[in-house]
Amino acid sequence: MPNYSSYCDAVLGGKFNEKHRYYHQHVYGFPTTNDNELFGRLLMEINQAGLSWDTVLNKQDSIRAAYADFDIATVAAFTDKEIEVLLANPGIIRMRKKIEAAIYNAKQLLLLQKEYGSFSKWLDAQHPLNEQEWIKLFKQKFKFTGKEITKEFLMGTGYLKGAHDPACPIFDVVKKAQPKWLEA
Repeated sequence: MPNYSSYCDAVLGGKFNEKHRYYHQHVYGFPTTNDNELFGRLLMEINQAGLSWDTVLNKQDSIRAAYADFDIATVAAFTDKEIEVLLANPGIIRMRKKIEAAIYNAKQLLLLQKEYGSFSKWLDAQHPLNEQEWIKLFKQKFKFTGKEITKEFLMGTGYLKGAHDPACPIFDVVKKAQPKWLEA
């Protein structure tokens, strides 16, 4: 089977469903400065670990709803009661470690927001880091953020190159959407 690490050939060739195609053309690689959306993208990557991306995309609306529209402060305040509700929700990925990581990471993001003004500004302040430096930093700050999760989150939000093949029509659209300093 061909390697579709960027999904460009596979998505444009019709090998993925419509949700995947939409994600590829409108979300993946596009930067955002909205902290809740950044948190949501990180949470989605964490939920994907060990599963197919299509599984997560098919559950994305339920995941968003279950995690308070990715509101960082709300998720940070989740208690054991909310964890039990999430574990009983068939619309999401029901793995305790992933749920607990989401809550822990939301708390970490609140600390970063307090220190830097936003998660987005914290990410910007780290640039330029190479992939290995990003991975090390994420492992220090967050839970359930190994190599692939960190790499995909950073590619998916435009902090690392590689989200789209240069031949992909979305490549130039994403490049134009990124801040110029990310090109360095």
